[in-house]
Amino acid sequence: MILETDIRPDGIMRLTMNDPARRNALSDAMMGSLSGALASAAQDKAVKVIIIAAKGPAFCAGHDLKEITAARSADDKGRAYFNSLMANCSALMQSIVNHPKPIIAEVTGVATAAGCQLVASCDLAYGADTAHFATPGVHIGLFCSTPMVALSRNVSRKHAMEMLLTGEMTPASYAAQIGLINKAVAPKDLGLTVMNVAKTIAAKSGATIKIGKRAFYEQAEMNLADAYGHASNVMVENMLGHDAEEGIGAFLEKRDPNWKD
Repeated sequence: MILETDIRPDGIMRLTMNDPARRNALSDAMMGSLSGALASAAQDKAVKVIIIAAKGPAFCAGHDLKEITAARSADDKGRAYFNSLMANCSALMQSIVNHPKPIIAEVTGVATAAGCQLVASCDLAYGADTAHFATPGVHIGLFCSTPMVALSRNVSRKHAMEMLLTGEMTPASYAAQIGLINKAVAPKDLGLTVMNVAKTIAAKSGATIKIGKRAFYEQAEMNLADAYGHASNVMVENMLGHDAEEGIGAFLEKRDPNWKD
C-alpha cells in the first residue's frame, strides 16, 4: 500500500506516503491515492485535521521521472500524458488549498520539485531540522513551473526565484525563515510538534475552521478593498451561525463550548 491512512478518535487523519523505493514520488498511483483519500476526508465528519507524512529518507521527490521517460515512446512523444500529468497534479494541489479541513505537512528528509510544491500547498508545514527543500528542475532542463505557483504564494518573489533559478537545496532552518514551513525542529520532536498543533486545531469548531480557511485563500487573491468587503460578509455569516453564538456564550459564561460543527 503506497498510502497508509489512519484516523484517530480525536479526528486527526494521518496520510503516510509509503513508497520509499521511489522516494515517495508523485507517481500516477500516489497522486490517485492522495486525491482519493482527501476527497473521502472532505465528506467524513469525523475528520477534523489531516497530516501528510512519509516513510523513508525522502518526503517526496516530485514527479516520477521514469513514468515521464516511458511516456516519450508514444507517437505524440508523450504530449497527451504530460498534459494529463500536469492537470492531475494541479488538481491535487488545488484540492489541498480548497479542502474544508486544515492540512499539515510533516516533513522528514527531502522535498523536491512537486514534492516541495506539495509542502507549499499545505496550510501548515513543519520540518525536521535535517530536512531539505528544492525546486531543482533547472538541473535537468525542466524549470519547476508548476511548483513555482505554490512556492511563489508562500515566500517572497526574491526567495522563490532564488530556489527556482539555482535549484539548490534549502535547509529546513532557512525554509522556516522564508516562510516555506512554519518551524524546523529536531527530528525526534517533529511528530509530537505536528500532533500538538493538529490537536489544538481539532478542538476548535469545524464549521468555523472551514469558513476561515476558505475565506483566507479567497481574500488573498483580492485587492485590499475587495478583501475587506469579502471578509466582512464572511464574518457576518459566521456570527449568525450556531458555533459563534455558542462560543461567545461559553466564553462569557466561563465554560467549555459545545460545538455543533
